[in-house]
Amino acid sequence: MSDKYVVIVAGGKGTRMGGDLPKQYVQLHDKPVLMHSIDQFAHSKSAPRIIIVLHEDMLDYWQHLCRQYNYKTKHEVVTGGTSRFQSVRNGLTYIFDNYPTADLIAIHDGARPIISTSLIDEAYLQTDRYGATVLAIPATNSIRQGGPHKNSALNRNLLWQIQTPQTFKTALLKGAFQQEESPLFTDDASVVEAHGHTIHLISGDYRNIKITYPEDLQIAQIYIQANWD
Repeated sequence: MSDKYVVIVAGGKGTRMGGDLPKQYVQLHDKPVLMHSIDQFAHSKSAPRIIIVLHEDMLDYWQHLCRQYNYKTKHEVVTGGTSRFQSVRNGLTYIFDNYPTADLIAIHDGARPIISTSLIDEAYLQTDRYGATVLAIPATNSIRQGGPHKNSALNRNLLWQIQTPQTFKTALLKGAFQQEESPLFTDDASVVEAHGHTIHLISGDYRNIKITYPEDLQIAQIYIQANWD
């Protein structure tokens, strides 16, 4: 049986949400967004060891929230870096240093609380076979490439909207995250791909939204009340 882990990245400032509180700490239904994300992995059949990456300024506040909500789901906390790439690398380095038997590692956005446990399990299963997997949904909008005055239509049938978790065999991540950070690294799959490995797509879920704007909380609330998982 593979030794499974997840790095849940929650080190961002959440400026697009407005206000002072980063989006991952905003209450959704009965607890903060990040707690929902953690619990979905904890409740999955895969039951990975959970590592969360937080901004150093939010460590005390997270402990305060755990006491306030009497939150007992087991997890370990790592301090993030100045970019998402560096935060993920910090979480991975923690696993490499402390858990040398780690075989499969998922990387998930802390602000994606509506991830189903069945998709989590499917991601680990497929990664055991393909080495690098990403949840994705087909693009539904018409998409154009270029600028305001010169642009062209793209074939949306060949385009995908990427989600998390993105899941990899540990050996791939060790090599990939030794690379220097690049502006082209828009997600973890792009880091692994730049190191020479192909990415296998898994059908995602349109409900697996990332909380980015205030209205996203209202949508997520509807899914939770509908017993979405």
